[in-house]
Amino acid sequence: MFHPRRTLKALLLPLAAALALTALPPQSAHAASTLTNAGFESNGTGTTTPTGWSTYSAGGQTAASFTEAGGHGGSYRLTHYSASAYKVETYQYLSGLTNGNYKLTAWVRSGGGQNSAHLALKNCGGSEQRTDIPVSSSGWIRIVTPVAVTNNQCTISVNSDAKAGNWINVDDLTFTSGTAGLPIKGSDVSSLAKSEAKGGVYKNSSGTTGDALAILKSAGQNYARLKVWVNPADGYNNKARVLATAKRVKAQGMKLLVDFHYSDTWADPGAQSKPAAWAGHSYSQLRTDVYNHTYDVLNALKAQGTTADMVQVGNEINGGMLWNEGSTSNWSQLAGLLNSGYDAVKAVNSGTTVALHLAKGGDLAGTRWWFDSAVSNGVKFDVIGLSYYGYWHGTLVDFQTTLDDAAARYGKPVYLAETAYPFRLDSKDSHENIIDLSSELVAGYPASTAGQTQWMKDMASIVEAVPNGRGLGIFYWESTWTAVTGNGWDPTDPSSGNGWENQALFGYDDRALPAMAWFSHR
Repeated sequence: MFHPRRTLKALLLPLAAALALTALPPQSAHAASTLTNAGFESNGTGTTTPTGWSTYSAGGQTAASFTEAGGHGGSYRLTHYSASAYKVETYQYLSGLTNGNYKLTAWVRSGGGQNSAHLALKNCGGSEQRTDIPVSSSGWIRIVTPVAVTNNQCTISVNSDAKAGNWINVDDLTFTSGTAGLPIKGSDVSSLAKSEAKGGVYKNSSGTTGDALAILKSAGQNYARLKVWVNPADGYNNKARVLATAKRVKAQGMKLLVDFHYSDTWADPGAQSKPAAWAGHSYSQLRTDVYNHTYDVLNALKAQGTTADMVQVGNEINGGMLWNEGSTSNWSQLAGLLNSGYDAVKAVNSGTTVALHLAKGGDLAGTRWWFDSAVSNGVKFDVIGLSYYGYWHGTLVDFQTTLDDAAARYGKPVYLAETAYPFRLDSKDSHENIIDLSSELVAGYPASTAGQTQWMKDMASIVEAVPNGRGLGIFYWESTWTAVTGNGWDPTDPSSGNGWENQALFGYDDRALPAMAWFSHR
């Protein structure tokens, strides 16, 4: 693990200088209309107060902030670190700004463990804006923080409230005109109707029973995702059930994403089985099947006044869909099936967004290969969705790299189609949880309500930071899939259990969990 150490120069910082710095009020720093020394290159190593910056610590711990070698772009970076617990702020005051929308971009790393480690924009005229620094001990992560400047000034602040041995690195900041935020803050609620039918109960954070969708909406959710199976054994997640739940989704003022699996059961990279009704069909028949099924479901939604806002033509189709005819071993046929779906979506409503969805969101090479193949085979699509589960799909850096590359390489908006994180490891039912060992977790993100909350905040920050405003948002996977007898994973087996209840957004007491706070991300 990476352990930064202060240089001798930092250790020997004169006490008088440290005391003088602690007394500085936040507004007395160097005043300029553009960031000075934004890459921390001016002073070499061991400088507690780099050129253009000021350092403040209520506890006199200014020496916990210093420059050192190992920059993101240049030779040096800013580090916060101390062998004992510390609170320190490194900041720069800008004045003479033209009022308007601005965006701070920075490259960061962190070993995690702090009470708080974040970038802030404050004294800008409106409410303070913050972005937490994600836990990434080896690779740099780019984060953004937007703010509206209304009083011609703003303070850029790097903050740590840290335990002994905690550290962050910050480098290459820019403060420019621009905005950021997440248009889509959604979750998959495909499990909800069956859960309720089997006795599932949902409560707000104070314990009052209510409608799960209303509770999610009140937390800030603005989009719901519903999967569609063709003829599932349990009669859920089919056309009729999707139509019923869609009415509830739209009644909450949410938008609707319809996720076509083109199967009677789960479709993912390891399984893309044809629906039983299409089993003996030729490739040309399958193209018609895809069109007719897609059109039928979406046209029925439109007819009842709940038009789909976005549609996934296939679910986690890394290996294609409708095997074997639609496998990626036959790209021209897969392209034909995907375009049948696209054409059906647009025939119902030309304004509905069509997404293509892959798993393995940290797999740069695999994602490039798939979409390069899709483009070269004339596949039509509007946006790209990637699943990213940190315990399976690589590091945060891998995910950011892949997401950014997809947006730039194909010139399309991107979104995080699925992610989740455990708030505990033990199981509420008899079925083993998918993630139930501490060794399976992502370093720096414990299986706790705080760890789940931090995971989602950091996912939001990574998607928000996709360049050129192409980061659309996130769908949390199966926020409502709590442990309810009869609502297990296998539609053919009523006794099957749920391996995901420890990653829902409702706890074992059925109450809304703190992680729902991510829905209120800007």
